[in-house]
Amino acid sequence: MTAVAETIADRIEAVEWAGVEGSLDAQGFAQLPAILEPSECDLLAGLYPQDARFRSRIDMSRYRFGVGEYKYFAAPLPALVQSLRERLYARLAPSANRWKVRLKPDTTDIFPASLDAFLAQCHAAGQTRPTPLLLSYRVGGFNCLHQDIYGDVAFPLQAVFALNRAGADYDGGEFLLVEQRPRAQSRGHALRIEQGAGIVFATRERPVAGTRGDYRVTMRHGVSTITHGRRMTLGIIFHDAR
Repeated sequence: MTAVAETIADRIEAVEWAGVEGSLDAQGFAQLPAILEPSECDLLAGLYPQDARFRSRIDMSRYRFGVGEYKYFAAPLPALVQSLRERLYARLAPSANRWKVRLKPDTTDIFPASLDAFLAQCHAAGQTRPTPLLLSYRVGGFNCLHQDIYGDVAFPLQAVFALNRAGADYDGGEFLLVEQRPRAQSRGHALRIEQGAGIVFATRERPVAGTRGDYRVTMRHGVSTITHGRRMTLGIIFHDAR
């Protein structure tokens, strides 16, 4: 194991995971403490101009996704991103499987314990392109509510980490989550992420306990308008894309 992997592993193991799992079950998201150091955030943000590190660049306005841009990392992923993806997956797989069983009690198709085994399933389904990404917004930028689904195989949780300082490097840019319960009005959350900290949230849907058992709640996420400065984040999606 590399020094980077050991460091990330130690920080992730130090998270109070019982609280994270409880928040995921109650709300469909959970806030993570600062896992990345400021110097690591700067290192990741500094990769953005290096086009050789990325497999594609998306201009959000071109596709009416919002205003801003993002870039998907090419393989192999930077060591820091790879370690985060592997370690977070291992910690989140039990919650993902619990959700899957709640939504489909008779299922025998559960998520494997390791990221490598899960990615093998993605690749067998033709989803071979890595999905971790850097997102960049300037004044006036925003991201419309959406879901990150890239094929038939999808992991029900993903994460985002802030790479710069809210209130100092930028204003606005709250992370938005909106859930739509059956036969009810939508409910929204606007969350501020401190530098190096993160949020784990439902990729597409989550189970909610009802009077007749669990039912599905659809969730979408986005970013509110940046009013000053520049906002950069790291997105960790566990399933690969076609």
